[in-house]
Amino acid sequence: MDDLAKEIPGSTTSRPASAVNVLVGVTGSVAALKLPLLVSGLLQIPGVEVQVVTTERAKHFYSIQDIPVPIYSDDDEWKMWNRRSDPVLHIELRRWADLMILAPLDANTLGKISSGICDNLVKPLLFCPAMNTAMWDHPITAEQIERLCNFGYIEIACIEKTLMCGDKGYGAMAEVSTILEKVRELLSKNLPHLTVSVPGYV
Repeated sequence: MDDLAKEIPGSTTSRPASAVNVLVGVTGSVAALKLPLLVSGLLQIPGVEVQVVTTERAKHFYSIQDIPVPIYSDDDEWKMWNRRSDPVLHIELRRWADLMILAPLDANTLGKISSGICDNLVKPLLFCPAMNTAMWDHPITAEQIERLCNFGYIEIACIEKTLMCGDKGYGAMAEVSTILEKVRELLSKNLPHLTVSVPGYV
């Protein structure tokens, strides 16, 4: 990404009072295939601006060309900072975002976050677990989910279906329409001046 320092969303950037900045974090689950659909749905909410942070493994499941908003990865974090006066990407993104959605949240990143490991850009406020049923059924997963909820993060629960690998059970990411509905609910509660209906989603 050229001239990252100019493109970074800093906290001092002026914007309309009605605007809401939504940061989408995407991790290495096959459910990352739905990232274009999720971003498209968010952009239909009036006043919402979207940016994406991605893990390297998540890039396997979608095409960057299908995402019409800025995308940042760990590589951008290190390219951007060369000296003391340079912006720090993860700090600027935290300042920029009003809401963060982590969708999908894979088992590996769930384990990191619940253990307090912060070795990449992705940090959630609202999270959507997605993993194989065997991973979901492991006792440690429930403990990790509970820990994130105790941090104050909001879970959008996974659903039961036939997974991409052919297994059937819980572990699939919530439908995009469910995620968007939760976003609308949160925005309506915290920012009642916004009109947050999304055409095509009921």
